Amino acid sequence: MSFTDPIGDMIARIRNAQMRTSNNVVIPNSKFRVKILEILKQEGYISNYKIISDSSKKNTVQVDLKYNNGLPVIRDIKRISKPGRRIYAKASSIPRIQNGLGLAIVSTSIGIMSDNDARIKNVGGEILCRVF
Repeated sequence: MSFTDPIGDMIARIRNAQMRTSNNVVIPNSKFRVKILEILKQEGYISNYKIISDSSKKNTVQVDLKYNNGLPVIRDIKRISKPGRRIYAKASSIPRIQNGLGLAIVSTSIGIMSDNDARIKNVGGEILCRVF
């Protein structure tokens, strides 16, 4: 099964699982998705993730969602740059999400990183999604 927007699919799965207060969600595996999940883990939005190997050579990623007093830690997760309309930003114009309390995930020429890391390294790129 091919996806038109695999990142949008991953974001929708996470959002839907948190609306149902599920402890974890299963997502198809790719290196790109794992790098995004690594940033979410480093920033404290998810507790963990692990790659699960199947016998049919289709690996999946199990994401353990994080809750605080019964409420999801990720209040809002939204795809910014979509396949139909890509959104790029220079290092100086990367938006601050909720006055710096949120997170924007940026795909740069040196890898996928958070908005703060991109500003520190002075690189711009495609703004994939925002998390608050």
